Amino acid sequence: MSQRVRRILIALSAAVVALVGTGAPVHAHGFASTAYADVKENDAGRPSTTVALEYDLLVVSAADAAHDDALFREGTTAFETGDARSRAAVLDARADAVVGYVTDRFSLSSDGHPCTPRRHGGFTMTRRDGAPYAVLALDWTCAGGDAELEVRSTLFPDAERYVKGTKTIVTYEVDGLAGSAALDAAHPSFLIGQSWYQRFWEFFRLGAEHLLTGIDHILFLLALIAGSRSPREVVLVATAFTLAHSVTFLLAALGLVEVPAAVVEPVIALSIAVVAGWHLWRLARRRDGAAEPSEPPEPGGAGHFRLDRAGWSRLGVVFCFGLVHGLGFAGALGIEAAWSWTLLWSLLVFNLGIEAVQLAIVGLLFPVLAVLRRRSPRAGHWATGLVAAGVAVMGLTWFAQRLAGL
Repeated sequence: MSQRVRRILIALSAAVVALVGTGAPVHAHGFASTAYADVKENDAGRPSTTVALEYDLLVVSAADAAHDDALFREGTTAFETGDARSRAAVLDARADAVVGYVTDRFSLSSDGHPCTPRRHGGFTMTRRDGAPYAVLALDWTCAGGDAELEVRSTLFPDAERYVKGTKTIVTYEVDGLAGSAALDAAHPSFLIGQSWYQRFWEFFRLGAEHLLTGIDHILFLLALIAGSRSPREVVLVATAFTLAHSVTFLLAALGLVEVPAAVVEPVIALSIAVVAGWHLWRLARRRDGAAEPSEPPEPGGAGHFRLDRAGWSRLGVVFCFGLVHGLGFAGALGIEAAWSWTLLWSLLVFNLGIEAVQLAIVGLLFPVLAVLRRRSPRAGHWATGLVAAGVAVMGLTWFAQRLAGL
């Protein structure tokens, strides 16, 4: 084995070890939260908002910020044993602490002047992505006149150490302007009148970051890359995965399909192990340790795409698992406004961000493996085997843990 090949093999192995090491948490997406805010005008022509936040997280964070032990005790009890009405009643009874927490971290301003919030009605409850959410309605009085509104959100910051990487999805319809935006710690505010390309970039970035921080989806891609025998095959499986997850992503994010996370997450983990294990099984059949041929062995009878039976079977399995991964992607937004053209546009841009990162990973890693296989078939055999083995172990570990609810 040449020195260059050895360096490539070591680098690939190190990459897998690093990815597996970072994937230690049971939930590969990390403990994140998404808040939702809708900005409109009320009957008086003033801004009004409805803010939806995870109930249990809101209770813990507000109680901690206000040093309100009663809110924590009563809110936790209602979360564990109560219904929607009892949960809302707890928030109404401790409204000063809860509303104070929200309005300290979610605000509107006009021409640089902060708007003054006033609670409108009591708390209500809803569900998003299988979790109970508290909904708070606020009316705002702004001193900036007709100046452009700025929306800011620093809800559930990392510094609280309860969740990491909170996103706030904002939709708005104010002064004849309609759109949506995604806020996080790096980009906590936006102007209602922002340009279309600024909105495009926010959701594109959000999609790209979601794939990069979703270690389970990255490991699934690694398994696809390791098991592909030719550029044609990796393009086909990547396209099948893209088409499948795009369909269910849009359907689920628009509220047309709903599958509990308790089902989706274990199946995603299982898909990782199955795709990686499939490649390990194919390698094990080649007892001489040589690499698989770069093209399927039946080019004359494999159809337009020149795939053999194994290639078509793998393509079908990848497509089916891609449908499940799309449900996982949709959980990042959980928007419940079916057939809203503004939100549909945002969802498509979010998906483009996912696809850009996916294509970059395939474009960077597959050529490296191709070069390695060409220079040393045996090294390519062991490199893809190491990748698949590491991915399979993590997939099975996550599958068992998610089934157990750990």
